[in-house]
Amino acid sequence: MSPDRPPRRGRFPLSLRRHPIAWERQRPTWREARPAVIARALKDAQGRPSGNWYVVGASRDVRDDRPLARTIAGQEIVVWRDASGRLVAGPGICPHLGAPLRDSPVRCGTLVCHWHGLALRGGPFAGWDPLPAHDDGVLVWVRLDEVGGEPPLEAPVVPARPALAGAVSAVYVGIGTCEPEDVMANRLDPWHGAWFHPYSFVDLTVVEAPGATARGTAAALGTAAAHDGEREDGFTVDVSFKLAGRLVVPVRAVFTAPEPRTVVMRITEGEGRGSVVETHATPLGRDDRGRPRTAVVEAVVAASERPGFGVARTLSPLLRPLVRAAAGRLWRDDLAYAQRRWHLRSTGRFPG
Repeated sequence: MSPDRPPRRGRFPLSLRRHPIAWERQRPTWREARPAVIARALKDAQGRPSGNWYVVGASRDVRDDRPLARTIAGQEIVVWRDASGRLVAGPGICPHLGAPLRDSPVRCGTLVCHWHGLALRGGPFAGWDPLPAHDDGVLVWVRLDEVGGEPPLEAPVVPARPALAGAVSAVYVGIGTCEPEDVMANRLDPWHGAWFHPYSFVDLTVVEAPGATARGTAAALGTAAAHDGEREDGFTVDVSFKLAGRLVVPVRAVFTAPEPRTVVMRITEGEGRGSVVETHATPLGRDDRGRPRTAVVEAVVAASERPGFGVARTLSPLLRPLVRAAAGRLWRDDLAYAQRRWHLRSTGRFPG
């Protein structure tokens, strides 16, 4: 794919690679993947406001019979829906004698502590105080002002997505021994995609990077990114998603970081225009060896204008496990790198 010719929608979304290039004969990208560029993109992301909002997990995982529980920055949190369906969040420690509320059932919208039966309906009670919570239709968030230490925002910074009624969404959750910045740095390095994940990506070219044109020129991009409301400091990438053999789906995508713990990949040209992959990094706290743990919560919201996509929507329950499995394969590798990055940083051996 030429950097000055973004992929165009055709009658069929697939392309057949005429002259596949062996993995070892790809164009090296290590000169373009400059540590200073990645570090600057990470620093810019860390300077943006989050309003103290943290992703807890998938909206779909908030069930009627039990809370969704997570430890965020060392604080036990539980999330459930009250009798009216409103999302409720609060401490996961019972104020009576400290029982873990994560193990307690929800009955008719009331969280009932399984230790002595203290009933929580979502409002302040017996020393238990709710926390601000938000459900964006795909993910649930909780606001922790004491942890974040920023001026609070009424709602989290949620990127624009395709209309959920016409999309297929899935959420993957993985946990690694690292800090959120290690996950963010991994996602702000698009150059590694075809080298590190050859089973998923081929023909990858970073067309433009923040503060530097990696290949091609800004004029080659036209105004596509601006029309999609993307930040000028995003990474623009031409890449083909590998399906099977020589069959690929070529797209142009832009990577941006709207807040300190989120990286968004949005398809701006090609099949699935407007579809997004959101990677959220939520700090969990320290393990028993004092090492930091971070949850990667990745939301895929895919859409297409093709008439046949309606069939995919009806098959969403079958597709979600496949999407999660594909994300899990990528993050098995990427979390290994994020964990290594943290280890090198923590021992003073990280390059640079």
